[in-house]
This record gives sequence, C-alpha cells and structure tokens, in this order.
Amino acid sequence: MDKNADDKAGHIGPKGFTRRAVLTTGGSLAAQIAGRVGVRGMVAALASGTAALAQSAKPNIVFILADDLGWKDVGFHGSDIKTPNIDELAEKGARLEQYYAQPMCTPTRAALMTGRYPFRYGMQTAVIPQGGTYGLALDDYLLPEMLKEVGYVTAASGKWHLGHAKAAFWPRQRGFDSFYGALLGEIDHFTHKSANGNADWYRNNDAMEEEGFDNVLFASEAVRVINEHDQSKPLFLYLAFTSPHTPFQAPKEYLERNSHIADESRRNYAAMISVMDDGIGRVVEALEMRGMRENTLIVFHSDNGGVVNAFFAGESDVEGKLPADNGPYREGKGTTYEGGTRVVGLVNWPGKIEPGTAGGMMHVVDMYPTVAGLAGAELGKNKPLDGMDMWPMLGEGKPSPRTEIVYNIEPMTAAVRQGDWKLVWKTTLPPKVELFDLSKDMSETTNLADQNPEMVQKLQARVIELASQMSPPLILQDAVRMLLHSDTVLPDAAEMFNVGD
Repeated sequence: MDKNADDKAGHIGPKGFTRRAVLTTGGSLAAQIAGRVGVRGMVAALASGTAALAQSAKPNIVFILADDLGWKDVGFHGSDIKTPNIDELAEKGARLEQYYAQPMCTPTRAALMTGRYPFRYGMQTAVIPQGGTYGLALDDYLLPEMLKEVGYVTAASGKWHLGHAKAAFWPRQRGFDSFYGALLGEIDHFTHKSANGNADWYRNNDAMEEEGFDNVLFASEAVRVINEHDQSKPLFLYLAFTSPHTPFQAPKEYLERNSHIADESRRNYAAMISVMDDGIGRVVEALEMRGMRENTLIVFHSDNGGVVNAFFAGESDVEGKLPADNGPYREGKGTTYEGGTRVVGLVNWPGKIEPGTAGGMMHVVDMYPTVAGLAGAELGKNKPLDGMDMWPMLGEGKPSPRTEIVYNIEPMTAAVRQGDWKLVWKTTLPPKVELFDLSKDMSETTNLADQNPEMVQKLQARVIELASQMSPPLILQDAVRMLLHSDTVLPDAAEMFNVGD
C-alpha cells in the first residue's frame, strides 16, 4: 500500500480521520482524536488543517547550526549525552554520514552563506577576531538575500561571526529581515559579554541588555518567529546556537540532568548540548502547533568538529582534557583531518525525505544551490558556485554527484579528497605530505604517500591549481596592518625609575 496514500487523501493523525472531517465535525470527534493522539497531536492536526489553506507552496526552511559539536556527541552516534530531539529528527530523516564543513567557525558560515569555498574570498584561515576589521565580502550574494528575493521572510537567531567592524557586514544588511543574538564568535553565555568584557547582544541593529542563558534565548526567539509568522509567505529561519562552544557553562537544571557524567568539564559540555537539544525540541513543537511542520525542511549540523586542542578552544581559559568526542575521526577543530571537518549532520522533511542514511559526500557549500532549487530561486546573481544541488541524493535516493572535497586551501597548508583518496599537505618547513585511503582508514592512521607517488602527484597538482585561484587570507592582512600601525611599546615609568641613568 502507498504509505503516503493517507496524506494524499487529506488524512491526518490516526487513519480514517480526514482533514475535512476534523474541520467540519464537532467536539465528540475532537475528543476521540485527543484520546488517540494526545492533546498536542490534536492541536497540531487542527493547526495543520487550517494552515494548509494559508501556506505558501514553497517550503519553509529551518537551518540549525551547532557550534563546536563533537561528531560522537549526539545520541544517534552512540554518545553518553542524551539528545532525544536531535535523535528523533535523525531517526525520521536522513543522517548525513559524509557531511563536511570547514575546520573552523567563520569559514563554515561563509561557505554556507555563499555556496563558495572560503579560500576564494580570503576567509579560509582562522576566524574573525574581536579586533578584526574585515567581514564576508559585500559583493557576494548571500543565501538570505537570494531567498528574500523569491518571497521568503528571513530571520536569524544566534551567532553571526561574519563581520562586526562595519554595520554593512551585519545580518540585517546581508538579507535578514530580523536578527537577534551575538555578532562575535565567543561570548559568556550568561552575561553575553565578549572576552574583553564588552557586551555583544543585539536585536536587529540595536545593542541591548538582557538576562538569560544565550542558547535558551536563541531558541525562544526562533519559537517567537515561528509563532508570529505569516504563513502566506515561506520562512527561512537560521538558528545558530553558541552551544557547546567555550566557555563551558550551563544553567543549574541542565548540570543536574547530566550529573551521571563524572568529569566536570564534560558534564558542563553535555549540559550545553542538552540546552540546545531542548531548544530544538521547542522549535519542532512550535512548527507542529502552527501546522507548518509538514511543509518545513529542517537541516542540522555542526560548524566544525569538536575542539580537542586548547589552541583552537577560543579566548576562554580551558584546563585539562577537552570534553568533545569526535568518535573514530582524527583530531578536531582547526585541522583538516576528518575530526575537524566531518561533522554531525541531518536533514528532515516529513514525506519528502525518506528515513535512513544519505552516505554520499556532501559539503556545506552544497546547501546554497540545494536550498535555491527547493525555493524556486534562479541562480545568477551569485558568483560561480562550488556547491552542487544535492536534492537528488537527499530527496530521491540517488548517489551523490560530489566526487571531491576541498577541505581547505591556505598559503602554508591544504587538503583535498578525490574519491577515497585524501591528501593533507603542509608546505612550511619541515614540509609534510600525508595520503590516506578513507575507505580503509577513516581514522587516518596510515600514511600511504610513499607507496602511492602518482596519487600524491595528482592531488598536489589539484591543490596547486586551486591555490592559483586563492585570495590571500584576510586575517593575515589585518594582522600585518595592526602590527605596522600599532603604538610604540616602551617600558613603563616604574621600570625606568629602577634602572636609573
């Protein structure tokens, strides 16, 4: 029997109740439904029936980004951290088990917003620091700009980290109708202050003060956007959590929920993931209650692998072993090894995406053309894309068209994968060349470069080709500028007094 037959006939909830019946019959039928599917299910069913008449034909898109989440730190990857809401989306959607992001935060967000590898516009190295004057190139046509042009309401809640020094870099000027959250890469989750003590909390273009744990507030804003959304228009909601990025902090109730975890650092980290998971559950519930869930694509992934090296942990002080777990994958955030770039990912759209695993290669740059296709947006105003439309893989069960992953191209290091062969090339002295066969060695333990010189040569040639298209890293230009134009540093007066003549 066609498993979608009930949907095609207008059925909702238990078999035999049609949308028309729910809308036209009295309280006795409603009571029967409530008894069988629960009050929440009944309300969602009623909302679905009434909303269907008002909804845009274009799908809503809810794009959820975690911050420094370890690959194994979700329940469906076998974690001791409970993530029931994320797990349910994974169980009923497609798990992306070869999904790649950039090694760090800013580059991944730039790749998502442009559909282009960050090395093409100088965003490939590190993240935008507090003192950084640059941002995502203003001549790039961003994803929210494209969606806004084809009728979408666009809203961002959470972390931006694509430029803060000029208002032109801010979300409201880059295609979002509304913005709520932080512009920088790291804030205290309770005070909303950056490492230098300055507040970093905004609604639209206005700074504000507000109490509360940031990731709870981000989810609340997303729920507000959904609850107030005019369903005659499609919605693009970008929910970018700062969880579980340092500093490892969480409300007391979430720490208590994770009291079974003995290590304090991992317990705090787990509690942050619990906050995010609860927030995701609230967002899904809001979509259901408004009758929007059936027409909504939900995407969830991390911006990079979990941080396992304190050098990449951010500006907060961290001690001891870092708590993230990237499972079988080598190293983590800040590196082009699999642990830094192969991330937790899933897509979920009831009735449109079959449950299971979408195992083909996919990169965050692919989201731009994939979303464009679903939204009915014509490509053309954008610069040439590196991304590919992945809907045939996600929605039709076809193989991934992607045969290559460009992990990163920098002046001193690069990594690229073609098929199962991966090259990691450090060009600084002493140079280092590593070649891995990921089909047999996903943990990148065995360097096969000496045994396969022809493959090394082939992939190095590809790196050189891409490097010829590279823009210099903006952070290096900014660093040189700050050093050359900084004030002269001299000993303080007390030191000079002690030295004497």
